[in-house]
Amino acid sequence: MLDLVFWAPVMIGGLLAGGSCGLLSVYIVGMRIPFLGVCVAHAALAGAVFGALAGLEGQMLLLPALGGAVVTATLLGLADPRKINMDANVVMGLLFSVTMGLAFVGFGLFSVLGKSDNDVRSLLWGSLNYCQWNDVTLMLIAFGLLVIFVLVFRKEMRAIMFSRLDAQAVGIHATAVWTVFLILAAMLITVNFQTVGGLMIYSLITNPAAAAFQLTKGNTRTMVLATILGAASGLGGFLLSAITDLPSGAVIVLVSSLVVMVAAVWARLQKR
Repeated sequence: MLDLVFWAPVMIGGLLAGGSCGLLSVYIVGMRIPFLGVCVAHAALAGAVFGALAGLEGQMLLLPALGGAVVTATLLGLADPRKINMDANVVMGLLFSVTMGLAFVGFGLFSVLGKSDNDVRSLLWGSLNYCQWNDVTLMLIAFGLLVIFVLVFRKEMRAIMFSRLDAQAVGIHATAVWTVFLILAAMLITVNFQTVGGLMIYSLITNPAAAAFQLTKGNTRTMVLATILGAASGLGGFLLSAITDLPSGAVIVLVSSLVVMVAAVWARLQKR
């Protein structure tokens, strides 16, 4: 039996991580930019690597990780496709290449300088089991900021999802709104690293929306359902990992993937 008091922050953290990533996934999938998660993850990893080389450790690594993620998100947001003649996905690929290169150069410096990279490597794989109340607080803040942003800029984001250039043409400050969204996305992804790990968080920012789009229509209903499915994947994955004694991050990924497959099968049966 689980000690509910001891595991309370872990279970709440799983709910928040899954729910917040589920809400974010609607925009990520809707705008066809799933590579954003990989790009931001490596930017945060590069920041954490050089933060560790500078002597930071433990929870303090979140600061340089956030710095790397936010700087990358800002560069991506300010890049005007018309001026640089590049699609957003191409820009993400370029930023991913740079940050991945920096991260692995940093890993190489650990052996040269004789330092341990254990804290940084834990960000790669993550473990919800180590989630504490202060982590839950950060997750709640990031989730709250995203919800506020969605409520305030709902119309603007729907226009940008349809076409960023068309949104600019009708007077929407698309670059500013888009940049703020990317910064919030980078913050949310980074604070949720420990839930499933930097390399696997990609699944939580794509799978909930992929399932929700199969099961319902309408922007609001899709957001609500994706948030619920993400939260269910986070908590359900943890409970299943506790029962089977398997890594929580990997199990959460598998559960969220199973949700997509079940949704696809259900949608196909409904059409018949």
